Amino acid sequence: MSITVEEKNRLIKEYATKEGDTGSPEVQVAILSSRIATLTEHFKTHNKDNHSRRGLLMMVAQRRKLLDYLKKNNEARYASLIERLGLRR
Repeated sequence: MSITVEEKNRLIKEYATKEGDTGSPEVQVAILSSRIATLTEHFKTHNKDNHSRRGLLMMVAQRRKLLDYLKKNNEARYASLIERLGLRR
């Protein structure tokens, strides 16, 4: 239920705010969104996998916290990230 190294590196390059950036909220939210999408597909066939479902809920909560932080500190970056990821606003 993890993303590949290539996918993670692609997300880091695409959402990084500067060279070598792996910890900015944009990068973290992008990686979490990719992992959430992967797990969501997993649950379409394995609907009784409650252990992984708990992990999914924790990832969704972590993404929500990061998005709330970004919205509180920099509204423009938040709006840009939501638009790029295709998340609701």
